[in-house]
Parts: sequence; C-alpha cells; structure tokens
Amino acid sequence: MELQIQKGRPMDVENRSAKEIRTYNLLDSIKIEYDRIDHEAVETMAACQEIDALLVPAVVCKNLLLCNSQKNKFYLLMIAGDKRFDARKISDQIGSSRLSFAPQEYMEQFLDIRPGSVSIMGLMNDKENRVQLLVDEEILSYDYLGCHPCVNTTSLKIRTGDILEKFLHEVHHEYKLVQVSG
Repeated sequence: MELQIQKGRPMDVENRSAKEIRTYNLLDSIKIEYDRIDHEAVETMAACQEIDALLVPAVVCKNLLLCNSQKNKFYLLMIAGDKRFDARKISDQIGSSRLSFAPQEYMEQFLDIRPGSVSIMGLMNDKENRVQLLVDEEILSYDYLGCHPCVNTTSLKIRTGDILEKFLHEVHHEYKLVQVSG
C-alpha cells in the first residue's frame, strides 16, 4: 500500500476504532487542523521511518508512559523519536522517586491505549488527571509534531502550538518542560 497524506478525518470510518473516531471528533470540535497517514500497524520507532519522511517537517514524537517506584504517580514523556531518555535525569528534574516504564494495564486504564499506540492524544481519556505530561523542551522548537490518534495504524501531523494550547486546554492537562539530552 502506498502511503499518502490526507487532510483531516477519514471519509469512511466503518473499520475504525471508537477511540480513533473520538480523537478526530475532539480535534475537529476544537478546530485543530491535521494531516493523516493511514498505514500498517507499527510497533517501533524504526518501523516508522517511511511514515516519518512524509510527516516532515514534523518532529515524530516518542511517547513513554512512566511511573514512580510506588506506582502512584504517572507521567507521559514526549520526546523526539531519535532520543533516549535517562530515567535518573528525568526523575531529578521532576522531583520524583526512581522512574520506570508503567505496566500496560495503566496505559489502558488511564489513557485507553496499548503499547505501540502511546500518544499525547491519550490524555483525552485521562478524565481524572492521573497522568502528568512531560515535554522535552526541544519539542517546542518544531512547528509540527507527529503522533498517533490512539491507534498505531494512523499517524497525524499537527501544529505543536495547537496541541500545547488548544488540545491540552480542552482535555484539562498542563505540561512540564524537561531536558532530555541526545
């Protein structure tokens, strides 16, 4: 299947999941424009290379759901896809005990997403604000970012400002800047 960028939501939503449709409904309701690429399921950042090339100039984000050692504080870390994170450095910056990857059940419980689909869009499902968004400051230097609409068979390109201002306001979340080195 040849990958193509499309404007906005798909015309045919019959074979789309409810959470994907909820994502489009929310973006449309708050008048956020987006481009969309439908593709086979991708599980890793490496598998996204062809998709990423079509999303340029967007920074394609890697989103990691993290938790403290007591599993009572949760964080969604959004960084550029080519970066690695150092748990100790992030822990120090946010004043948290040792961070690790959150178990899958918390992804599903708080964000209604599964591994491979983790995205800032999942915050729309976090009605109780259990997840704090952490954004690598480098993300702010990009006009656009790439993310999934809560499923890993579609990728979106959206203005960074629209996400950090309109989207986060609508879903009642704020973000904290962190520094993630190379």
